[in-house]
Amino acid sequence: MRLTTKGRFAVTAMIDVALRQHGGPVTLAGIAQRQRISLSYLEQLFGKLRRNKLVLSTRGPGGGYTLARELGQISVADIIHAVDEPLDATNCGARGDCFDGGPCMTHNLWLNLNKCMFDYLSSVSLADMVQQQNARQSQSAAAVSSGKTSTFDGHATPLAATV
Repeated sequence: MRLTTKGRFAVTAMIDVALRQHGGPVTLAGIAQRQRISLSYLEQLFGKLRRNKLVLSTRGPGGGYTLARELGQISVADIIHAVDEPLDATNCGARGDCFDGGPCMTHNLWLNLNKCMFDYLSSVSLADMVQQQNARQSQSAAAVSSGKTSTFDGHATPLAATV
């Protein structure tokens, strides 16, 4: 069980929109370039996000996408659900027919894990993710300006993070 690329990319793209929409609609081409996600893949994801009323689209020159609701009103679970991402730890799709037509011995364990994952992802808002990203960028900027960085992976990384 793991979150697939579809869910990861959708959450990443929504954070990108949330961080940049103050300057007007955010283009998919811009998101594709910044996040290294295929433009055609983003088009598919944003079609689903729009149909689920998480983003608004603006056509024409200067067009792109903005959030349809306030940051705090969009959860990570909303985003993952909108792009049809299954979050299911069971082998039976939670149907209960995983062993000889009935539930297997660990069926309830995996069902409870599903509930915990959903509850957690529902508790994390896009506002939380943006705040986390802003704090991370501030920390990196402070480390760069103080000269306390390493370029271990080609990116400026605070020295404390490289240990």
